[in-house]
Amino acid sequence: MAAQNAAVDSTADSVRDREIAGEQTHLDRVYRRLEEKIHEAEFLVNDAAKRSQVGTPGALAERDAQVFRAGIHLNRLNNEFEDFLFGRIDLVLGKDGERGADGAFTSVEPADDAIRPDLTADIAETLHIGRIGVLDTDYAPLVIDWRAPAAAPFYRSTPKDPGRVVRRRVIRSKGRKVLGVEDDLMRPEVTATLDGVELPAIGDGALMAALGRARTHSMRDIVSSIQAEQDLVIRAPAASVAEVAGGPGTGKTAVALHRAAYLLYQDRRRYSGGILIVSPTPLLVAYTEGVLPSLGEEGQVAIRALGSLVDGAEATTYDDPAVARIKGSSRMLKVLRKAVRGALELGEAPERLRVVAFGRRQELESAELNRIRQNVLGGTAPVNLLRPRARKLLLDALYSKSGGAGRHSDPELAAELRSAFDEDISTEDDFIGFLNAWWPELTPRKVLAAMADERRLGRWSRRDLNPRETRQLARSLRRIGPDGKGPLSVHDVALLDELQLLLGAPARPKRRRDMDPLDQLSGLEELMPTREETQWERAERIAAERTEYAHVIVDEAQDLTPMQWRMVGRRGRMGTWTVVGDPAQSSWTDPEEAAAARDEALGRRPRRRFTLTVNYRNPAEVAEVASRVLKLAMPDMEPPTAVRSTGLEPRFSAAGSDLGASVREETRRLLEQVDGTVGVVVAMDRRAEAAGWLADLGERAVALGSLEAKGLEYDATVVVSPAEIANESPAGLRVLYVALTRATQQLTVVSAAADRPGPDGVPELLRP
Repeated sequence: MAAQNAAVDSTADSVRDREIAGEQTHLDRVYRRLEEKIHEAEFLVNDAAKRSQVGTPGALAERDAQVFRAGIHLNRLNNEFEDFLFGRIDLVLGKDGERGADGAFTSVEPADDAIRPDLTADIAETLHIGRIGVLDTDYAPLVIDWRAPAAAPFYRSTPKDPGRVVRRRVIRSKGRKVLGVEDDLMRPEVTATLDGVELPAIGDGALMAALGRARTHSMRDIVSSIQAEQDLVIRAPAASVAEVAGGPGTGKTAVALHRAAYLLYQDRRRYSGGILIVSPTPLLVAYTEGVLPSLGEEGQVAIRALGSLVDGAEATTYDDPAVARIKGSSRMLKVLRKAVRGALELGEAPERLRVVAFGRRQELESAELNRIRQNVLGGTAPVNLLRPRARKLLLDALYSKSGGAGRHSDPELAAELRSAFDEDISTEDDFIGFLNAWWPELTPRKVLAAMADERRLGRWSRRDLNPRETRQLARSLRRIGPDGKGPLSVHDVALLDELQLLLGAPARPKRRRDMDPLDQLSGLEELMPTREETQWERAERIAAERTEYAHVIVDEAQDLTPMQWRMVGRRGRMGTWTVVGDPAQSSWTDPEEAAAARDEALGRRPRRRFTLTVNYRNPAEVAEVASRVLKLAMPDMEPPTAVRSTGLEPRFSAAGSDLGASVREETRRLLEQVDGTVGVVVAMDRRAEAAGWLADLGERAVALGSLEAKGLEYDATVVVSPAEIANESPAGLRVLYVALTRATQQLTVVSAAADRPGPDGVPELLRP
């Protein structure tokens, strides 16, 4: 059996390499054509520029217009030259033979005889999708612009309503090199041929093809159920909240990504405000970006990890579970509210204000200043935005002490005197220096840094955290440093976002927009800017500047803490939502608290609930072991039904005195048996240690902490010490369930002493 599987893997690998090579050949052809187009554009620019002697004003205008058009075309070609090809669709014959302006057939529905009774078909057209359209010398399409009507099936086609599409392919490339391909079969039951060769499928598409072409009716029913479940979610009305539940391997993430593309292309104008996809970890973001390429020049789709959701902040570390529970809890709201007010008094805040008014020195003492501060803080506006009110009340108090209010009975003269007083005092260096020290402009990082002082934090958190929690929180924030520039954890980012709201930092100055070239049409040198912002640079800038979105998709939603729900909720206050998750995989310890925060974020929008029930990723042998843990973690939860079997039972190994050596040996064994990746999942505090174990085993061996494994898949997985993972937090059993469901082919469990393995190596937690 192992030899047969190795042969199958080898065949699949050779097919993958052949398909990548084929896409590389096409990409090379596209780049050659692009270079030709660039040379043509350069010739037109130079030729028009040489026509310095023209006879009439009309000819001069025509020359300038030709230069302008050629220059814009040349700039576009140069700016979009790299990384622009990302998709492909293979289509059967359409109902008519008409071609559109882009060279592609316009038919949406297949011809009546396109699919023969024996479920075979010929591919009549292959379209590659990219950021700009490219035609060959005969005006046949080499690349279809993603905005063109011919590209719409790449986004709109689903297995339930495939139209002419048989296979949809995502192409991953960097520069001019194709790195990989991933296929979705819209008609897995059909055997299609391209130029006489059967159309292969890479990735999940290969599995769906095998299921769809199985001889038994039960397997065909399974494929139909997968298609129906997923298509129902993808096409659900967007006016409500679509809540999608499903266990490991049910395709939740893929469904969410296809929904983003479907919504955008169904109503592009409505979603011009952007679609935000939130993933729990950077690793999952990297996977997501490979499945759903960037979709537009206006940055319509932004894919963000929770640790990079705040502009200017990037999480680079993790808190231990105890600290994460504190930072994620809604109790932090009260602590942060007190901290932003307490932070005003940090440093050497002056206790006396002295100015000269009407020829005499005026003073405000400490008690008066405290009363003014409390009066100002009695409002609900953000602290930084209360500074003008603080300034006004200080001037009011000084004017009152100066006796200025009684100097004139005439209202106009009194108003003029008060205006002159305010202007004189507020421009004095002493007053400005006092105000800057007494009511400083605070930043979220400065407040977090101030919370690292345990004694100070104790005053701010006395009623909300116990002494142990206060100590743990303060110590975790010390890495930020007094200047606030140190590394952030994933949970710190949600605190930063909350502090930004509480502080109300002044708006950043607007960036200067580049002038439209048409506004600069006054000479040849102005027509040819040396460097313009590309549409993809513009997309990144717009995505970074955007803080609210028309639609928000939350992946692995069960892991969001209450504070993270508040952060995400602020980005979808006026939008619609798709929320994808599985309660059985939740790593958060208080589901009820998170549910309350989630309800607040989603508001009163109507909700539609969907459940995906078919696990088409994990072999039944792996799913059975994982279900043992699910029964312990959530006895009432039913696992999804696994639909395939490999015949390879999970392997259990009890480590000797050297855990690292045992893990290394098992990883090496799996690397010899599978052609893809091997994920080694350990407790979070062993991540660095595990990376050392695998240091020289190559890129196919990946070490990751238990919380980093969410949403990811590996051909084989080594789960190290289930007891350590289960005991690292109150949600440990659910985290272990996740770790055990990452393998698509083989699973190995390595037990340490804490696992109390039996004679067969099976740890106590995983015994039937």
